[in-house]
Amino acid sequence: MRRPVRHGTRTGEDIWSGSWVTERLGVELAGDESLPGLLGLALRRNPKRAHLLVSNVLGKHVPQSPSVVYGHGVALGRRVRELLGDSAEDAVVLGYAETATGLGHSVADGLGVAPYLHSTRRPVTGTATAGGFEESHSHATSHLLLPEDPSLLAGDGPLVLVDDEFSTGNTVLNTVRDLHARYPRGRYVVVALVDMRSPADTGRLDEFARGIGARIDLVTTASGTVRLPDGVLEKGQELVARYEGATRGDRSSAAASGPVARFPAPPEGDARTPSPEAGARAHPPGTRDVVGSAATAAGTQPAASGPHPADGPGRATRVDLRWPDGLPDGGRHGFTPAHRARLEHALPGMAARLAEALPEDTRRVLVLGFEELMYTPLRLAGELERTVRADVRFSTTTRSPVLAVDDPGYAIRTRLVFPAHDDPADGPGERYAYNVAGGGFDAVVAVVDSAADTPALHAPDGLLARLAAHTPQVLLAVVPSYVPAPQDAPKDARPDAPERPATMLPEPLRGPAFSSYAPEEVGWLLQDLSDVTLEAPTEEREEAIQSGGAHYAESLPVEYQPSEQYQELFHAALNESAARLAHAVGVVTETVLAERSPRPVLVSLARAGTPVGILMRRWARYHHRLDLPHYAVSIVRGRGIDANALRWLAAHHDPRDVVFVDGWTGKGAITRELAQAIEEFEKTEGITGFDPEIAVLADPGSCVRTYGTREDYLIPSACLNSTVSGLISRTVLRADLVGPHDFHGAKFYRELAGADLSVAFLDAVSARFPEVTDAARAQAKELLSTDRTPTWEGWAAVERISEEYGIHDMNLVKPGVGETTRVLLRRVPWKVLARTGAGSDLAHVRLLAQQRGVPVEEVDGLPYTCVGLIHPRYTRGATGADGKAVTR
Repeated sequence: MRRPVRHGTRTGEDIWSGSWVTERLGVELAGDESLPGLLGLALRRNPKRAHLLVSNVLGKHVPQSPSVVYGHGVALGRRVRELLGDSAEDAVVLGYAETATGLGHSVADGLGVAPYLHSTRRPVTGTATAGGFEESHSHATSHLLLPEDPSLLAGDGPLVLVDDEFSTGNTVLNTVRDLHARYPRGRYVVVALVDMRSPADTGRLDEFARGIGARIDLVTTASGTVRLPDGVLEKGQELVARYEGATRGDRSSAAASGPVARFPAPPEGDARTPSPEAGARAHPPGTRDVVGSAATAAGTQPAASGPHPADGPGRATRVDLRWPDGLPDGGRHGFTPAHRARLEHALPGMAARLAEALPEDTRRVLVLGFEELMYTPLRLAGELERTVRADVRFSTTTRSPVLAVDDPGYAIRTRLVFPAHDDPADGPGERYAYNVAGGGFDAVVAVVDSAADTPALHAPDGLLARLAAHTPQVLLAVVPSYVPAPQDAPKDARPDAPERPATMLPEPLRGPAFSSYAPEEVGWLLQDLSDVTLEAPTEEREEAIQSGGAHYAESLPVEYQPSEQYQELFHAALNESAARLAHAVGVVTETVLAERSPRPVLVSLARAGTPVGILMRRWARYHHRLDLPHYAVSIVRGRGIDANALRWLAAHHDPRDVVFVDGWTGKGAITRELAQAIEEFEKTEGITGFDPEIAVLADPGSCVRTYGTREDYLIPSACLNSTVSGLISRTVLRADLVGPHDFHGAKFYRELAGADLSVAFLDAVSARFPEVTDAARAQAKELLSTDRTPTWEGWAAVERISEEYGIHDMNLVKPGVGETTRVLLRRVPWKVLARTGAGSDLAHVRLLAQQRGVPVEEVDGLPYTCVGLIHPRYTRGATGADGKAVTR
């Protein structure tokens, strides 16, 4: 049995904003202790339901901090992502107009990977309806679904339905009934801030789910029930009529002189909440359409919070946001993760323009959205909150008619009334802004879409004039109304549309068709070039690369076939280092989970990073029971990262969750390459959120913050090429093979399956996880509290070596055991520098050097275990008759 929630008393300092209704009608909330903080109560002019649950965190009727509003939605979305697991990638989020359009969009942001759509009551010419349903208790019932992409709702993945409250379940039943008939699927998730259903309604939903053969889950912030006494509807209607009758006929917001109350609670140091007795003296009890002689309280500041007649009707200062071309203004026609990334990129600049337009002494700002347009104003408010020192609040106008009573125990203290200004399909009517007058705002930023920027908005009785009567500064920001191109229009009809959308990029390649790894271990964002001859003799490649005739990524070296002696060295090295590697894997994975994202999307830099990415995924599964997505992408020195792969990732995942993974750092060239490439990608694509910080197993060059170790030791996967990397070649980028809308390429060497050690390497390291778990977690915890700022000492050492040995090209100096091994396997080596006293970690390097006739020179104080030097002026004439490298 649910217990009644405890509310503040009239004599207490904290008065619950539902107590007025409870005292007069006997309506009570029962359930979670958090309910009074989330909800207040009001009465509404609605023949179907007298009471209204007024959310304090929705950003609709009650001005609230935008970070609080957005945070509640994102938190719910993250819980949905946890619930759905891998199936979250196939989900679609649907929010309800008008009150939950912003909440639903925030839930989609928390989910990260799902497109978003909200229902609408605004028909759009030329856009087909994909569905519709009724909201039984609402003041305006018909909902339309108008996705630009007709297939958006046609998939069989989970459908996430988001509303502000779950009261009877009728709206959800109507939605699912309609959509399931059109697009049947096996799973639905219902998300709401509060679940206030009765036990009977709860059972009805369960029975409905069984009837359609689908699973319906529920995710909410809090739950409870509303206790309604007999006859409450009639009593509520009578009460509304009595209070509205006190001021009937006065629809103006022009105010008398005197200060007004502020609500919700003003910042510290501002006016205190007025007493109900003061309000009773100042004005007869009744609706607060007229605000100005509202409750007077000691300490109020008339100059900031009293009425402010405008110099002219609807006068406001326009602010050009410079909204990105073609970016949807919300989810009416669909909003993808790629759209969100573009918005994230543009938000700081738009908020800065709003901040510049505010007076310097602004202390309290309201960003006021417009009916269904909630998400964009919310995000603008959130960015403004981070930009200015003023107290920033967010709310939106609404169609919903609610009684306003200026009493601290009532959720709707004041009401501004103005005519609809977007030429609504259902004809003219009143619209409302609640708790704005008397809120102590010395500036209001009204955000509307261009369809609502009409003469009615600027009329003497319009919204802008109403606002100007109660705040000294009104700003108007207009967002272009997004209208989809007609469905029969050519693909290039939209100037903002990419030539090839991310949704047209192919799905990742997976084993066993591509690579010897299991399909769940990694998805390769590459194209298969296995049938193309790309290999060239090492000496021929080196001459072409150094002469400038070719880039190293335009061809492949001939795959090294290890001798029996070399293979023995590999197995010995693996046996000796497996535990050390497992420890480093644990450290870097724990660091990523703690610092970067609780459910990161691992993106390894092919191919050296791919075995490490798989090991990190295995650690997360072993220790945290997490199935992390893992992809491999190509990055090429001098050419950057595969932009099409980033587009695919942004379309399928939240870029903020992406963690790039590599095996080790040398001098940090790829670290710098990635940072530069991500910056360029953001500028050209408008997609932000990718963090260029690489997580590596070993960081001997001190180039990154996220690592498993900074020791320079042998990572056995560096000993071999494809036979320890899933039988995949290094990546290829050549104009005749890779078009502007293709992934970079690579080959799958199926013919080397007999020599493949890829899975054996992974299994040997994974088998050591249990014995290193405690030590790895302890070290990760210690690292999290230390300064890990990169020193780039490796880069400085390479510069010094390049000059000392007369090379004068840092690209020909390859520091570290892994990079030196690569030089000996793929390039024309000149010599190897080894730290004096280096032991078994260099056994394979010494063997390879001996086989290729390369001298190994011991150097005191070398910051790396070894450094490989590529021949600085190589031509095929520089080698002897036996093809071995020349010596100095």
